Amino acid sequence: MSSQRASHKEPVAVVGIGQTAHVSARHDVSIAGLVREAAQRALDDAELTWSGIDAVVIGKAPDFFEGVMMPELYLADALGAVGKPMLRVHTAGSVGGSTALVAANLIAARVHGTVLTLAFEKQSESNAMWGLSLPIPFQQPLLAGAGGFFAPHVRAYMRRTGAPDHIGSLVAYKDRRNALKNPYAHLKDPTLTLEKIQSAPMLWDPIRYSETCPSSDGACAMILTDRAGAARSPHPPAWVHGGAMRSEPTLFAGKDFVSPQAGKDCAADVYHQAGITDPRRQIDAVEMYVPFSWYEPMWLENLGFAAEGEGWKLTESGVTELDGDLPVNPSGGVLSTNPIGASGMIRFAEAALQVRGRAGAHQIPDARTALGHAYGGGSQFFAMWVVGAERPEG
Repeated sequence: MSSQRASHKEPVAVVGIGQTAHVSARHDVSIAGLVREAAQRALDDAELTWSGIDAVVIGKAPDFFEGVMMPELYLADALGAVGKPMLRVHTAGSVGGSTALVAANLIAARVHGTVLTLAFEKQSESNAMWGLSLPIPFQQPLLAGAGGFFAPHVRAYMRRTGAPDHIGSLVAYKDRRNALKNPYAHLKDPTLTLEKIQSAPMLWDPIRYSETCPSSDGACAMILTDRAGAARSPHPPAWVHGGAMRSEPTLFAGKDFVSPQAGKDCAADVYHQAGITDPRRQIDAVEMYVPFSWYEPMWLENLGFAAEGEGWKLTESGVTELDGDLPVNPSGGVLSTNPIGASGMIRFAEAALQVRGRAGAHQIPDARTALGHAYGGGSQFFAMWVVGAERPEG
């Protein structure tokens, strides 16, 4: 992006963030009640009312997960979108991130001044694992969900880098301990030990049951606004310093499943926009989309935080711990909370909470710049943003 193009954009600020409690099943609310809860909490955080919202951008994973086709039509009232523009975004598991970026772009382009963006999933009303298991001839039999698809890529990473087989359990142990500090996280086990994780059943070699994400009901919402809206905010905003999406086919000759080119290109674009030349030193916190524990070291390399083959060493040495010099998933991450359609937006929102200084018990001290990251499909869709405490120049 040229500096001339960037200078014509309206700066975008995150002034409100709301989440539901994420649990296995929210039997007490419908989908409409679930999204209303997150949206209202975001409005309360921004100290705004529904009348202050110009447009709504909503995202979720495939409709067959809940069996309600085009739910955005009946959610318009719950989202305060009656008489206002509403857009629906879908990019598989990365949808929460790309939904936030579509909303941010509407403000950057000065189409709207203040936008409510929200993503959700009610997995208790579906069976995502078997919903993702397509019949022959579209894929080989008995993959049993996303884990069966990604496990061979993890094994390829291990062979390529020589990573020892305990790295995945270290990631799961870290993220689940972080989740204990997050009031909204789904999985919380105060008795958790590394030994308990390592003794869990093997689901998809080398991914154990304890190293995979849960199925969660939940929603996440954010209020994005322009300079004028940010000036009225009662709390410090998080400013969007860069955002990008990239995609590539699920399968093609020469695709690198261990480190997809689309992920590298997306990160490079975001860093360029944000003026980041050394992400390991310039980014204070990372909310990374890690649904299976081994993807932390894999994405550390893909996102430029570590050289090829070195990502697992950062994990093993404690660099990505809450008190390390590059904390990854201080919220507990997707390994602890996974309402699929919202999981990417939670990463973006948690990054914004860090630079706003409003992450509570899992706050990284003095965090000024944070990365939110999401991926989806067969590692084919990527969405990322960098947010900061200071308004970007221009």
